Amino acid sequence: MKFIKDFQKFLGWRTAPKPHITLNDEYYSHLAPFRLPFILTVLIMLLGTIGYMLIDQFPLMDAIYQTGITFTTVGFGEIKPISNLGRIFTITLIIFGFLVFSIAVGIIAEVVKKGDFQKTAKERKMLYEIARLKYHFVVCYHNEFTIQVTKQLRANHIPFVVVDPREDMDEIGKKHHYPYVVSAEPHTEMGILKSHLSSAKGVITLADNVADNIATIASVRLYEREIGRTRKYLIIANAKSHEDDQKLLKLGADKVVTATKLMAQRINAMAARPDMENLLQEFLYKKDTPLDMEEAKVSKTSWLTLKKIKTARFRDIANVTVIGIRQKDDKFIPMPKGDTIIMPECKLLLIGTGEGIQRAKKIIRKKEKPEELKYV
Repeated sequence: MKFIKDFQKFLGWRTAPKPHITLNDEYYSHLAPFRLPFILTVLIMLLGTIGYMLIDQFPLMDAIYQTGITFTTVGFGEIKPISNLGRIFTITLIIFGFLVFSIAVGIIAEVVKKGDFQKTAKERKMLYEIARLKYHFVVCYHNEFTIQVTKQLRANHIPFVVVDPREDMDEIGKKHHYPYVVSAEPHTEMGILKSHLSSAKGVITLADNVADNIATIASVRLYEREIGRTRKYLIIANAKSHEDDQKLLKLGADKVVTATKLMAQRINAMAARPDMENLLQEFLYKKDTPLDMEEAKVSKTSWLTLKKIKTARFRDIANVTVIGIRQKDDKFIPMPKGDTIIMPECKLLLIGTGEGIQRAKKIIRKKEKPEELKYV
């Protein structure tokens, strides 16, 4: 077994990831009604074959073939002369074949009418598709906030799964173009496992009441410890008041967005510095913008630790500029000079093209000085 796995690894073969919940039990339970007609079919084929072999001394394959065409009533006739007893036996087979066929049709009609099998099969397929996602966001609860947030996620090609306890999530998903939906409470084990949180980048919880957001945050942090995840989930939540804002931050949310506060900040920015707000609207908030801005964390093992900013040569290598440094103690240094020392576990605020920022991040993650910097 180990040899096969090593050989597959050598060839670069990858097995498709499986969801934590496969719904196999539910799936096969819907197939249980088909057991009776299947067993009856096998028994009749067996008895028919034995009957033709004993009554008219048919060879094995001829007996199986004669039983098959008789049982299915296709009307091909006798493949060789049959005695009167054999014909009585054939009539009996035809009657039993018709009965089994009628039972099977009735069972199929009942299963289709209920619709449970199709629903389970569709959900099972969805869970396997979700299991293939990497670094996706689990968006909790469907509402107006969710509709607007998911539009932006789609525009930026960020994968996401919407989790909500409503039973009509399939219809909601189609209406609002959610690629993946899960009908479950986000804070429950079922919701966590079905959304494949283990491979997600983070959670965005947008419940209408703070209690649901608290339950989701607590469940995600507990699950994080349970699986021994080294990198913490990014948790973003919404709140209606400043009190709820502070409560969610204390309970484990990384970012909390308050609609009224956010609106006030935007209006204030428009009033105080309208030109700057227009610039941000044009370059940072707009879809397919040529300019982007991101934070990049400098780990303890990065080759840039305790080096000067100018050593990285971001401008020359990736056409990216460092416009700020957030130290480990949350102190922010705006527009740092080239001689500024990069401390371990600080975050560099980078501005440039999306491609350039990704290249700069790769340079930051390296443990040794990159080769390309030796020739710049």
